[in-house]
Amino acid sequence: MTNKTQITEFIIIGFTSSKELQFFLFPFFFLAYLLTFTQHVKIIMVIHMDYHLHTPMYFFLVRLSFLDISYVTVTVPRMLGSFITGNKTISKLKTISFVGCFTQSYIYFLLGTTDYILFSVMSFDRYVAICNPLNYSTIMTWKRCIQLAIGCWVGGFLSISIPTYLKAQLPFCGPNEINHFFCDSVAVMKLACMDTSFIQLIDFFLFSLVLLGSIIFVVFTYTCIILAIVRIPSASRQKKAFSTCSSHFIIMSVSYGSSIFIYVTPTQGTFLDTNKTMSAVSTFLMPILNPFIFTLRNQNFSAAHLVNIFGSSIHLKSL
Repeated sequence: MTNKTQITEFIIIGFTSSKELQFFLFPFFFLAYLLTFTQHVKIIMVIHMDYHLHTPMYFFLVRLSFLDISYVTVTVPRMLGSFITGNKTISKLKTISFVGCFTQSYIYFLLGTTDYILFSVMSFDRYVAICNPLNYSTIMTWKRCIQLAIGCWVGGFLSISIPTYLKAQLPFCGPNEINHFFCDSVAVMKLACMDTSFIQLIDFFLFSLVLLGSIIFVVFTYTCIILAIVRIPSASRQKKAFSTCSSHFIIMSVSYGSSIFIYVTPTQGTFLDTNKTMSAVSTFLMPILNPFIFTLRNQNFSAAHLVNIFGSSIHLKSL
């Protein structure tokens, strides 16, 4: 930290200061967090216990579930705690140390960025499976899958580390109240005692590079997938391929759209309350939808889930 830094801790205002709204939102957010956590743990356990699901697609799905669990856990428990404390400005659940704040911010955006890169990897996996099925096992080897998974984390680390380091060097002289439910990058930089335009530009460039690069890659691969699907002679195989890929594309589109609105639009620092609401929607909506969209429409996973519940022997068809 620089010598100009005077603030040693921040106060997180939270999602809302309205007691009535806090009373209404607490059970909703708590149940949403509990549902997200249990559903993703179920996915990880089912895939781990059934060898039929030990394929590249489910390998990446497990990684996505781990990211989603971590993503909500790094922010939601503290937000729920702020609902409990209400409008008490000074409390252990509302205050966070300088280091703790930037650590939370770093982990949050690292997980989010890694998530987007993983979406690209998952779309590549579906591209190879549908457009080049004869060479799928040769291309998507376990070694290749592990390399791609590690690459997702490396990409997230490289794109987030430099901006986070630069933000941590900013002088914060006061006030120290963060108008958000976690240490959001935009909300924290609003408190700096100097011009942050250069850091915002770097942040914008790197995040846009990852996000837009991922979008372009996903759109390209799914365009190729759609063109390949329409050439499949079997109607049943067409339906199965469309069902799998459309669910993937829907969840990615919603995730990309919310992030573009919050962090890539030019007015990202102007409407903090709107960004706070969108951040809450993004934080809860995507991790909740992922298990349902990626698994409920998947016959293989549903059958494997029944096997683990009832202990019966069910034949699983490979994708």
